Amino acid sequence: MPYEATADDLAEKVGQQLPYLRRYARALTGSQETGDTYAAATLEALLSDASVFDHAAHPKTALFKVFHVIWHSSGAPTGAKDSELSAAAHAHLEKLTPNSREALLMTVIEGFSAAEVAQVTSMSKEDVNALLQSAYDEMKASVAGRVMIIEDESLIAMDLENMVTDMGHEVTGIARTHKAAVTLAGQKEPDLILADIHLADNSSGIDAVKEILGDLGDRPVIFITAYPERLLTGERHEPAFMIAKPYTEEQVKVAVSQAMFFSSTETLKA
Repeated sequence: MPYEATADDLAEKVGQQLPYLRRYARALTGSQETGDTYAAATLEALLSDASVFDHAAHPKTALFKVFHVIWHSSGAPTGAKDSELSAAAHAHLEKLTPNSREALLMTVIEGFSAAEVAQVTSMSKEDVNALLQSAYDEMKASVAGRVMIIEDESLIAMDLENMVTDMGHEVTGIARTHKAAVTLAGQKEPDLILADIHLADNSSGIDAVKEILGDLGDRPVIFITAYPERLLTGERHEPAFMIAKPYTEEQVKVAVSQAMFFSSTETLKA
């Protein structure tokens, strides 16, 4: 007799993968609010018709496939052009090859293989590989700007600085504490902030970023943490961009390039 999935089976599978769908959706849209809205719409679709979830596939692949049906049926938006930040994002993103960002984020940040991305997007593996090549080419030619690093471990900070400058961005400086980060941001305004969660004096990188954004206004932030699931609950104000420790150079560069598309300051150059 064939196995039939129960509602409890579905809830368990989806619950385990939901934080990663939120991470992906936020990075794709550049917004916690918009990303979480699409994640919620995915859950609503599953509640309405559980048959859309492919139990024969890996749960993460199956969940992302449901998301992508909803995402593309809505036109794959990045939010309304109702602010300087979102208008700049639209201007940058409209120049990119359609679906290239999706393929890049799924492979590098979420760990999907090209075959799995093909399954999620209903494309061929060859098409996915072509999109990935386009994404890497566009990443090299993407916008450049000023990046501030908040990191208390010297070797990691130097590593991040080297990666960022290798991409053509300017590093405004490195801060090891909350207080130093706020001071540095006031001295040289960044286009993007790359921040660890736990800092040298037991202060919080999240608190430092909140104060900086309160002073300078909205701009993209990438958080680095060993416990990403703790910041992917959807229950409070949480990051739109996140890298899990231990990270790879490719993950950092992809996250920086994607986050930079959502910066709007005048120092950016195409």
